[in-house]
Amino acid sequence: MFDMKYEVNYLGDLRTEMTHLGSGEKISTDAPADNRGKGRFFSPTDLTAAALCSCMMTIIGITAQKRGMRIAVLKADCEKKMKSDPRKIGLIRIRLTLDMPGISREDQVMIEAAAKSCPVALSLHPDLKQDVSFEWQ
Repeated sequence: MFDMKYEVNYLGDLRTEMTHLGSGEKISTDAPADNRGKGRFFSPTDLTAAALCSCMMTIIGITAQKRGMRIAVLKADCEKKMKSDPRKIGLIRIRLTLDMPGISREDQVMIEAAAKSCPVALSLHPDLKQDVSFEWQ
């Protein structure tokens, strides 16, 4: 049994539309401008980088919730760098900014480790460099 099912349709002009069948939510993709597309939406590789960032933030939220910690600020800058021959993501850089009032240094280390071991991070190929940093406020 699968965890979730999605429907994906090719719309032409290098665009797709994905539907999350559990909720009906939709996401469109477009090929990037540097690869024959128009860059109007997230590209599939953009979604990979964004999914890694989102997964890390979700794991931080789950960990904080389990331990009764308050998150005042959790935001991130996320970028990807492509490689060629073959064309693939070579680097995802994530800069997380966190403010969790009263958190100890020991708990910060635990939160950082939890984020870096999120399911998406563990699912990506080991050749894909994940450069993740944390700025605690």
